[in-house]
Amino acid sequence: MIISHDHSLLAYQSLGRQLTEKERELANAMIKAFGAGEHDFAAVARLLEEWKVPRPSGESGPWTLQSLEQELHQINTSLDLAYAENGFGA
Repeated sequence: MIISHDHSLLAYQSLGRQLTEKERELANAMIKAFGAGEHDFAAVARLLEEWKVPRPSGESGPWTLQSLEQELHQINTSLDLAYAENGFGA
C-alpha cells in the first residue's frame, strides 16, 4: 500500500489534516522497510538514511533511532492538534 495525496477518505477519515508530501514520503519508506521484513526501528532508520528520505521536520542530520522517534513524535503531535482543531475527514 502506498499513501498518495488522493488517498481514500474512508481509510484516513480520522485525520484532522492532510499529510505533507514529506510525511507521505516517510510513511511510504517505512511501509517499504516493514514490507521487506525489517521491524527493528534502528534498522529502519538506517534504511531511511540509505534511501536518502528527507526528514519531514526539515531538520538536517542523519536518520538515527533517536531522530526517527523524534520525527514520529512531532508528526503524531501535529496530527493530534489538527484533529482537536478540525475534527476528522481531512
